[in-house]
Amino acid sequence: MAASIARKKALGIGITDAVAVLFILAVPALSHLTSVPFYLLDPMRLAVLGALLASRSRVNGLVLAVALPLVSFAISGHPVFPKCLVIAAELSVNVLLFWWLVKAFTTRLFSRSSDVAAEDFARSAAPVRIGLAAFISILLSKAFYYGLKALVLGAGLMQMELVSTALWVQLVVAVMISVCFALWWRNARFR
Repeated sequence: MAASIARKKALGIGITDAVAVLFILAVPALSHLTSVPFYLLDPMRLAVLGALLASRSRVNGLVLAVALPLVSFAISGHPVFPKCLVIAAELSVNVLLFWWLVKAFTTRLFSRSSDVAAEDFARSAAPVRIGLAAFISILLSKAFYYGLKALVLGAGLMQMELVSTALWVQLVVAVMISVCFALWWRNARFR
């Protein structure tokens, strides 16, 4: 029975990862075909965090955080290799911060309480904690990204602008991702 459950979970993670990789490979083609700049929606973060949310596996999230930029570089040569490594580091920090913040925002008082109202409140507040953890983890990982990118640019390993996508666009996308996380969590049958 346990082996069957483990196999089903592994299959689910494998399917999720395949969808994430296909999504990353399709975004440049879709942007090119439609002239819509889908890259502004932070597709690698969407894929990593979406897969993380679907699989509920921190290890899988970290694997995808490193693999997706490398796959993108290997297939299309974009982003350039130093930036690929910076993105992989940023996404890894995002995954780690997200899980740490989820734990930090989860109060253990309600889980031990026999008060049904308190337990209901804790359960109903979970989507807010998930959305807030997603938003803060995105902002902090973006700060890490820009710090690391500045170091790489300063070392002369890349030649590009420090900020290529307007910060307000990145903020709007971070809010959208966070709201989607909260809604997904609220509607998920498993918590």
